Amino acid sequence: MKNKMQLIKSTLILFAVVATSYTMNAQCGTFVDSPKGDDGEIAHNLYRDAVKAKDFAGALEYWKTAFEIAPAANGKNHLQFSDGRKIYKSLFENETDEAKKKGYVDMIMSLYDGQANCYGQKGQDVFLAGRKAYDMYYYYSQYLGDDPYGATLGVLKSTFETGGNNVEDILLDPYAGVVVNLFTNEKVTKVEARAAYEQLNAVADHNIANNAAKAERFTAAKKSMNQTFAKIENNIFDCEYFKVKVRPEYDAAPNDPVVLERLIRTLKRQGCQESDDFMKELEGKWSQYAAAENAKRKDEFEANNPNVMAKKLYDAGDFNGAIGKYNEALSQETDPSKKAGYKFSIASIQGRKLKQFSKARSNALEAAKMRPGWGNPYMLIADLYATSASRCGDDWNNRMAVLAAIEMYQKAKSTDSSVADDANKKIGRYLDARPAKQEGFMRKVKEGDRQSVGCWIGGTVTVKFK
Repeated sequence: MKNKMQLIKSTLILFAVVATSYTMNAQCGTFVDSPKGDDGEIAHNLYRDAVKAKDFAGALEYWKTAFEIAPAANGKNHLQFSDGRKIYKSLFENETDEAKKKGYVDMIMSLYDGQANCYGQKGQDVFLAGRKAYDMYYYYSQYLGDDPYGATLGVLKSTFETGGNNVEDILLDPYAGVVVNLFTNEKVTKVEARAAYEQLNAVADHNIANNAAKAERFTAAKKSMNQTFAKIENNIFDCEYFKVKVRPEYDAAPNDPVVLERLIRTLKRQGCQESDDFMKELEGKWSQYAAAENAKRKDEFEANNPNVMAKKLYDAGDFNGAIGKYNEALSQETDPSKKAGYKFSIASIQGRKLKQFSKARSNALEAAKMRPGWGNPYMLIADLYATSASRCGDDWNNRMAVLAAIEMYQKAKSTDSSVADDANKKIGRYLDARPAKQEGFMRKVKEGDRQSVGCWIGGTVTVKFK
């Protein structure tokens, strides 16, 4: 306990030194600058090994030594600041004394500021400020004094003013949460809350439209953020306000479809009704453009996606036309799995709709080769055998066709476990259609013998009696 108290005391003393150094003097000493540089580098390497092993308690004393000698380490990286935060976050998470936890939070905030002082000019300022605000909001708000949300809002505002659209998506919801809290407690005005809403949506929309790598994350962040703003939206927005706001933009480009779409979306979001004269004007112009544009895009899409057109032709009953489009899709495709899908679709149409059984089987087998481990082609062939069995001559040959179907169902489920349930159901359905042992006896056929299958099926099957 004595050692622990000494550790806490020395930690809080170090915090005071660091806080003064980085908030007042903005000094960023390096090992080269210090007469104890060699000692600092040794301590740096020792604490780094401990941090890598997640031994944060063991890393602390070495980190303190390195940091006291040269906060900026070698001046080329920010590890002593970021590692320091990891160490003090670990202390914070394992501490129960509130006063000590407050000291750790102060230290973490100071390390954010220290890193910004030393490395902010190297492009880390926006990232660091954002991560500091994130931690303030989600982890440390109760340790930030009497106005934690006000303090967090200040950091967030600065981050967005500096970073513009280049902020992280994880900051949108905390910003919204801070604004909603402060507005609810009458510490932020309606105008300020509305401005924050517009700013955050603009950042999200920019990244969704222009940043493919982050579009999905910004889409999710925008949705969450606006769900947070929904708690106060009825108090800060109204249709008339936005009609006045967007009117100059509309007057400047009354026939620009991009502008029309954006304004309609904005006004609907703010509760403007379709019966509103301005909304009618916007909707009328947009609907004319949208109809022509949709027709154009539809034609282009179908021309570039013959598989889509094939499905449309199939639904319309033009089966030969659908096969032609699937063949066109095949000629354009390089992915073997997709080619197999198109081949299977052709086989299915030939077998089920056009009764071209031999062609269907041939294409189904090709599909199976293109996508190994796929049971559907064999299921199709088995279905065709089963449904055409009654056309395969006399009763004995009918039953040989059924046996061929059962064998193919078994092949399907042994190839692809995902079709096993369906295959088993169908096998069960046809078990009673197997030949009787008496009939085999009369034909001098024993169970296990190979027998020919008639009609288009051909080949032989192993005889199994019911």
